[in-house]
This record gives sequence, C-alpha cells and structure tokens, in this order.
Amino acid sequence: MPTGRYNQKHQSKKMKEPQDYLQINLLGADEQRRRLSRIYDGMDHYDIDCALIRDNANIYYLTGRVFRGYIYIDRRGPGPFYFVRQPSTLRADRMDTMFHIRKPEEIRGHLDKIGVRSSANIALELDNISSSAATRLAGAFGMTAPSLNISPILRQARAVKTPAEQDKLIRSGQKHTYVYSRIPHLYQEGMRDIDLQIEIERLSRQEGCLGLFRIAGDEMELFMGNVLTGHNADEPSPYDFAMGGLGLDPSLPVGADGTLIKPGWPVMVDVNGNYTGYMTDMTRMYYIGELSDEARRACSLSAEICRTLASMMLPGTKACDLYTKATEMAAEAGMTEYFMGHRSHAGFVGHGVGIEVNELPVIAPRSRDIISSGNVIALEPKFVIPGIGPVGIENTYIVGSDGGRCITTAPEEPVSMD
Repeated sequence: MPTGRYNQKHQSKKMKEPQDYLQINLLGADEQRRRLSRIYDGMDHYDIDCALIRDNANIYYLTGRVFRGYIYIDRRGPGPFYFVRQPSTLRADRMDTMFHIRKPEEIRGHLDKIGVRSSANIALELDNISSSAATRLAGAFGMTAPSLNISPILRQARAVKTPAEQDKLIRSGQKHTYVYSRIPHLYQEGMRDIDLQIEIERLSRQEGCLGLFRIAGDEMELFMGNVLTGHNADEPSPYDFAMGGLGLDPSLPVGADGTLIKPGWPVMVDVNGNYTGYMTDMTRMYYIGELSDEARRACSLSAEICRTLASMMLPGTKACDLYTKATEMAAEAGMTEYFMGHRSHAGFVGHGVGIEVNELPVIAPRSRDIISSGNVIALEPKFVIPGIGPVGIENTYIVGSDGGRCITTAPEEPVSMD
C-alpha cells in the first residue's frame, strides 16, 4: 500500500482529461526548419530529391514527438508532409500537410491530389528498416526495389545539435547529476550490484527519467544502464559497450549479475540519463570500506584523459586523433593492458549522444568523423584491473569553439557509500 508520504507528494497532480487533438509538430516552424536544412544539405550533396522517414528516433527529431506513420520530405518544394496511422488525435497547423492513412500505399495518392510531384526514386532509411518493409515502401512509389539510403544523412544531421536540443541535454545532465549525488544514500549493507541498480533506477524514474535507452542498430540492447563491481566487470559481453558483465540471464548478457558489493571493490555506475528525450551519458565510481591506491590512481587517470580530450575537441579536429591521445596517455601510465577492458577491449573511447546513445561522431582509431561545433560527445576512458575491478568515469560534453563543455557535473573522484 502507498505510504501517506507518497500520497502527500503526488496527490497534487490531478488526472489529465483526454485531449480532443494533439499538435503533430511540437518543435515550432523555425526549429523544424533548422533541422530540415541540415538534412536538405545532405540530400543536395548526394543528389537525393525526396525521402520517406518512419524510424521513431528520426520522427522525434523532426517533430518533437513519436507517432506511427511516415514523414515525407522533399528538398525541392513544400513540406514536410505527415502520414499518420496512429494516434488518430494528431492534427497539423495546415490540414493539407497531414493525412491519416491505413497503409503506406495510400501516400502517393494523397501527394498527387495536392499537386506534390513525388519522385520515382525515393530515399528510405535502409539502415533502420527490414528488407521487406523497404521493398514494400519502394513499391508504393512505383519502384521495383529500394536504391537510395537516407539513414547516413540523417545521422550526420543529428550529430550537430541545435541550441534547443542542447538545452534538452543540459536539463537531462542536471537531473542525471542529482540522481548520482543520491547514490551513496541508497546503499545498504549486504546489497548486491543488482540491488543497488534497482534502487538507482527507482530514484531515476521518480526524478523523471523516461527509462527508454534508445540505441541505434539491432546489435546492442540494454535496460536502464550498467552497474558493475568485482570480477563481473571482466566478463566479456557480446555488445559493443566499454564495459561488459554477465548480466542476470543469457538472454541479456551484460551488466549486474548479482555480485555482492564488498569492501575495497569499486562499484562503477553507468545508468540512464534520458530525462527529456535527449540523454546524457555519465559514469562514476563508488565504494565501501577502503579503496586501493591503484584504483584511485586509475580513476584519476580516467578523469585526466577526459579533461585532455575535452580541451582537444575543437571544431575541425579528427575524432581518431582524440582516440590516439587517450591510448598514449594510458600507455604512458602503464595501463594499456587494462584500457577499455581487460579480457575484452572496446574499440572506442567516446561517442556522440542525443536521441540515441550511440550517435556520431565516434571516437575510435579508424573513425573518419571530424569534430564540429554542436556535437555532443560522451568520453568514457575506463579500465578493468584484475583483482580490483572496473575503474573510470564518463562525461558528456557539448562542443563549442573552445572545446568540450561538460554537462554531467557530479564529482569525478570515487565516492564512499559508507
């Protein structure tokens, strides 16, 4: 039964009445134009006239909400045009830009009726949809097979955040930081890693975390985040994350596995920062008892690498140069063997974040990405030291003319939970 304190905290929130309709574009015309202009620049470069978008992350990017349906964009003319399957309550400012449909084969007919000349060769999100879905959508526009891919253009466009997007990330970072400040108060003697993670998740949700951990592609999956301690940190995972862990079941082999939190073992917390639809990424170290000097030294090195790379993140810098600098600093400290894993090593030291947690640019040895003003990048130089466990931090930075500005501001040194 809910406690009186719980009721007192939440009773002021009245039940919302169902709304007659919902505005489909929550961004406003100016903000949407800013985002579309970046996409149109990419389409112009690759000589693509029009595209059909249906991936949730990209729909959210272009409207500020998720709906089931499609967005048709054309760099040559008016638009965008919305084709909505659900919910039925969506409306647009101009009724000739939105249509409720049952199936994608209706889209071309609606465009014809309002005088929009749809191209016979439309670009699709070939990185995000199945082959059968792509073939069906191509057929709806008179093509025998899909040939143009809009996905790379969308990823490049989303890599540079507008001021409105940066504001959402800053607000997520503030909430994220507050939750981490409460972690020492969540620990109770005898907890396992999963017990602590559940309490962190509970507090995160109470503070407004959306819970969803959007990840691009179909090769990675994670629930709310990762809490690691002890030998479990050295268990390789099939996913391309910096840290592994066995997890609780082979169906999701990553993260906490029920290991008891013991004195002297670092507890690495990397938990969901999605409070606004745009997520920050942050890792911090906690412990009980006494932490070894070696663990403290490795954590200090991680923070030093973050600061150094942040100062190097100037517009025009090669992402691969940042990775090289991080590996050089790890080597100079004699930590190469433990850098970004021990039994299994991650092939990057940072990545873009935003609507999804693995956006561009990628800070990796063979990355061709170039740092741009407006990039939002998570740096996570971490170590796994046998006999000690996982060590290191992660911060999220907004790139400006003078480098990366940190928006995840929890203390970087290890924090006692005693």
